[in-house]
Amino acid sequence: MGWTKSTRRKLSLLIITAIVLTFLAFIFLLYTERITTISRFKLNCPKRNSADDRALESDSIDNPGDDILDFDPDECSVNHGKWMFNSSIKPLYTDRTCPYIDKQYSCIKNGRNDSYYLHWEWKPDDCMLPRFDPEVALRKLKGKRLMFVGDSLQRNQWISFICLVDSVIPKDKKSMKRGRVHSVFKAKEYDATIEFYWAPFLVESNTDIPIKSDPKQRIIKVDSISQRAKNWLGADILVFNTYVWWMSGLKTKALWGEFENGEEGYEELETAVSYRVALRTWANWIDSTIDPSKTKVFFTTMSPSHQKNKEWGNVNGIRCFNETRPVTKKGHWGTGSNKEMMNVVASVMRRMKVPVTVLNVTQLSEYRIDAHTSIYGELQGKLLTNEQRADPLHFADCIHWCLPGVPDTWNQLLFAYL
Repeated sequence: MGWTKSTRRKLSLLIITAIVLTFLAFIFLLYTERITTISRFKLNCPKRNSADDRALESDSIDNPGDDILDFDPDECSVNHGKWMFNSSIKPLYTDRTCPYIDKQYSCIKNGRNDSYYLHWEWKPDDCMLPRFDPEVALRKLKGKRLMFVGDSLQRNQWISFICLVDSVIPKDKKSMKRGRVHSVFKAKEYDATIEFYWAPFLVESNTDIPIKSDPKQRIIKVDSISQRAKNWLGADILVFNTYVWWMSGLKTKALWGEFENGEEGYEELETAVSYRVALRTWANWIDSTIDPSKTKVFFTTMSPSHQKNKEWGNVNGIRCFNETRPVTKKGHWGTGSNKEMMNVVASVMRRMKVPVTVLNVTQLSEYRIDAHTSIYGELQGKLLTNEQRADPLHFADCIHWCLPGVPDTWNQLLFAYL
């Protein structure tokens, strides 16, 4: 029996409707699967705070605004960024208000008449470092010992940290005891100490105290650390560094065994080789002695020197003398930072059992040719004479930093990690 025209028409409509509904259902399922798939990814983007849009709108070179991105060390690389000038920023201290700054770092007090270098802020590309808050820092240190261990650049950072918190501590609630090797600043109402221990090679040497100014006379006991390290026990936060004393340009005289047996029998090794042996000695002590549930360990990477003005394009300059602005070339890296030595640090850290947080200050400091003490420091405990200041080629200090200055940013980074 044949189909009527009416029946065939109804059947066609039913088939078309079914096809359309099937197509729409397929599209819906595809869309749902797409949303579900996207939601499975963890996007590694910095997190905005509640005022992010307003802060972003106000962000500029002269008015950076409030912190707009939370600092997450797993998502933020502090190596990549730039220095931004902020005329409104004021350091938390000066070399006149903080009584603990050595003459070596007191540039303004010693006659530097420009302050431009004080108004630069380090801005990582993918996050924002939190501003250093002295009261928050002291609360984090309540009942704790923070100890910086290393050379004069580590002392540079130690003094910076003390000065950053000093203004919020009443005069009768703090004290400072200085020693040739071990110095202790106490914040009494917080039951906290901020300490420095002089150990320029971390391992033992014949030049810690007294210092041998001639590098040819220095002998490093690369396999011995216990006499120094016993003084580090009990600290809650340890911040180490060692670099500049290794960079004499000479081979290192390395000794195994005790100095009590004399200083004969040393070997002359390439610097990177002896540096690796010494860092392994330090790492073995950390791994065998430190309880990571009780003590946090940090290592500050090399602080660059700026001796060769041609490296940043100032062919008519004299080392770092009279530099007033940071280098702007992205990724600038001079010969004052030795990548082979930095690779040694990374290699040793990878093999350690106890976690060590690396404060990577090298790249951000490489740009700051303008912030060294230059001719406004001292030599062998005495301020430079007028004759010496007139000869920056031989007397400018392009290793250490003015305070306030770059070490404040190192401590801003330490504060963020704490």
